[in-house]
This record gives sequence, structure tokens and C-alpha cells, in this order.
Amino acid sequence: MLTNKIIGNKIAEARKKINISQAHLAERLFISSQAVGKWERGESMPDIVTFNRMSEILGVDLNYFSEAVEPLATEVPTVEVSEKQPDELTTLLPSAKAAQVSSIKQKEKPKWDMSSGNWVDADFSGLNNLHEKFSSSNMQRCKFIGSNLSGLLLKSNNVDSCDFSGSDISNSHIQGSNLGNNIFKDCSLREAEFSGSNIDRCDFSGVDFTGTEFSKSNIYGCDLNGVDFTGVVIKSGGFSGVAVKSVDFEKNTIVNAVWNRTSFVNTQIADIVFADTLEDCYFENCAFTRVTFQNATLINTFFKNNRNLKRIRFIDCKVDRITYEFLKQGNADLTGITLLTPNEGDE
Repeated sequence: MLTNKIIGNKIAEARKKINISQAHLAERLFISSQAVGKWERGESMPDIVTFNRMSEILGVDLNYFSEAVEPLATEVPTVEVSEKQPDELTTLLPSAKAAQVSSIKQKEKPKWDMSSGNWVDADFSGLNNLHEKFSSSNMQRCKFIGSNLSGLLLKSNNVDSCDFSGSDISNSHIQGSNLGNNIFKDCSLREAEFSGSNIDRCDFSGVDFTGTEFSKSNIYGCDLNGVDFTGVVIKSGGFSGVAVKSVDFEKNTIVNAVWNRTSFVNTQIADIVFADTLEDCYFENCAFTRVTFQNATLINTFFKNNRNLKRIRFIDCKVDRITYEFLKQGNADLTGITLLTPNEGDE
């Protein structure tokens, strides 16, 4: 039976045969290198559109990914079908051979490349399966409501006052861009990558940032109500479920957020109020300015080599013993902190 692991092994084998790295393959597919790693480990599987594009890059036939069929020619059929699960793919791939003859005769579907455009007041709502470049563009007051923008490459863009509400922007790359006054409400930004970007006064309320990476970006004045920050690593600035490097994390509004296994490393944190539960979180080499923990619960949260812990205000907070000791060793003002009982810490 065809499984994620078998498919992952075939992807890895074909990739190594043409001597390209996971990062190089990811770049050509406009997705994150983490996604390729998950495929090859059998933790997830690409959709059929991505299979088609990947087949072309790797120089194999679509049938190559079937358990029972050996690689055929390097020509790849264009097969337009919906996303399939592993057991469904077993049935689908052999049938691709029959579709190959008619598909090859057709002209190759042109690829979208919306780069270097000046898009003002354009409505792209409901756009699906773009999966291509959208770089060096000026976008103002455009609508992308309910769109599928997963795996998108946004590079060197100015994106101002646009509405992406309810869109899937997962596994996308946002590089060297200016994002100002945009609405990303209830979007999926799972495993997206932000690098060298300025993110100013955007509405990220209800966004899932799980696995997202922020590097060398400035995040300022954003609405982060109800955001899922699970498993985030924030280095030099950032979010939860997210890796943020060289980022300033300032004047953002955060209410009803999920802080779980979130790491802040080398981060400037200013004008922030944490009012939720932080569990298994990590603050290292951070600088705090006008930071308040109010009605917050801190469990297994480490504070290491931080500056200005004395400037943090704790108001009606509860912490477990290990967190308390880290704060005490850092000379934090423990006024406003109550120790959790062992039973409370286990809940």
C-alpha cells in the first residue's frame, strides 16, 4: 500500500539523483524547505498540483510516485485533479499514464507570474492555486479575500491597505517587503517565512502562525488578538509557533493568544501586555521596555541572560516555582506575583 513514507523516500531519491538540496527544491516550488523535509520524512504529502510541478523539476514521470510503477519518460503530463490522500493517489497515478497521451498534445498551461506590476484597487478575491511569483510589485487597496495563496513568493513588494481575510497563505515566502495596514484576519500563515520585511499596523487577529519563521523583520503596532503562537521561536524579534530573528516586537496588541513552546531570542520587546497563559516558553538575551504581564499565568517559562527584567511589571500574575526562581535570579520585581500550588501547575 502506498504510504506517505514511501512517497517521501521516492522524493528524496529523485532529488538526490539530480544533486539538488531540499532548500533548492523548495525554492523552485515556492514553498518552505521545512515542507520538503516533512514530505521526505513521511510527515505530510504535497497536493497533486505540486506533484506535477515537482515531477518536472526532478525529471521523472508522475507515475514514478506510484508504489508499483517504475519511472518512465521525463515528459510529464498535465493532470488537473483535486488533492488526494495517499490511498487515493495509488488509484490516481496509474491512470495518469492513460491521460499522458492526450495531455502531452495540449499546450502547456502558462504559469502565473504577476511580478513587477502596479496593482491598485484590484479584486483578486477567491483566487486559487496561484503558487507562483508575485514580486517587485506595488499593491494598494487590493482584495485577496478567501484566496489560496499557499506556496506564494512575495519578494520586494509594497503591500498597503490590502485585505487577505480568510486566505490560505501557508508555506509562503515574504521577503524584503513592506506590509502596512493590511488585514490578515483569520488567515492561515502556517510555516510561512518572513525575512527582511517591515510589518506595520496589520490586523493578524485569529491568524494561525504555527511554524512560521520571522527573520530580520520589524513587527510594529499589529493586532494579534486570538493568534496561535504555539511552538514559535522568536529570535531577535517575533511570534509563537514562529521563528523570528533580528526583529523588533513593539506596540502590538495581544489578547487571547496561545503561547506554548514559544521562544524569544535576542528580541526587543516593548510596549506589550501579556495577559494569557505562557507555558514552556523561553526568553533569552531579550531587552524589555514597558512590558507588563497582567492576569497572566507562567508555567515552565525560562528567563535567561535578559536585560532590564526589573522593568517588567507583574500585575496579579501566577507562576510556578521554576519560573519564579528564574525571575528572582534575574532580579525581576516579584511584586504582583503569586506562586502556583503544585496542583495548579499540573492543570
